[in-house]
Amino acid sequence: MVRYIQRGILTICILGNFIFAQSGNFNYSSNEVKMKDNIEGIIVKDMKGNDVQLSSYKGRVLLIVNVASKCGYTPQYADLQKLYEKYRDKGFEILAFPCNDFGQQESGTNTEIKEFCSTNFGVTFKLFDKIKVIGDDKSLLYERLTNNSVTGKGDIKWNFEKFIISRNGKIVDRFSSKVTPMSEDIITVVGREITK
Repeated sequence: MVRYIQRGILTICILGNFIFAQSGNFNYSSNEVKMKDNIEGIIVKDMKGNDVQLSSYKGRVLLIVNVASKCGYTPQYADLQKLYEKYRDKGFEILAFPCNDFGQQESGTNTEIKEFCSTNFGVTFKLFDKIKVIGDDKSLLYERLTNNSVTGKGDIKWNFEKFIISRNGKIVDRFSSKVTPMSEDIITVVGREITK
């Protein structure tokens, strides 16, 4: 009788540990995926050095782009502004992050960058503090954007790579530098996310 009770207790313990482990693994994986595929909780700096919580953009579709003033793709600022004007009243924002990681093509100060964008392209969307998008000291935002289960893992290749973020902060799509902001591919994704 004692032997049967001991076996029963042992079976319950083993089964309990298995269920607990499976449950723990499921919760951990679920949270890990959610964290990696979502930009909420990340804090960045604006051009004045103030903290900006990206969760403050919840409810808006975002296009996040790394920009530079002396790049062959710099004229894309014009199309970025057109895209912004087309959709801004429908819950769309562009968050532009200057970086000097590629060919030293963004060496200016935040003031100089802002003036350049305003004077040459009439930019009215949000520009942020200059950041690193590659290397060991790349920003947490770009660590998340370039390492997730939606768009995969892969470093930024050059200036003006673009990421689309859904209204709930989820990373939706990634476009290379050569894909222009007013391209059919980007307009399709932005339009789809705005109507959700």
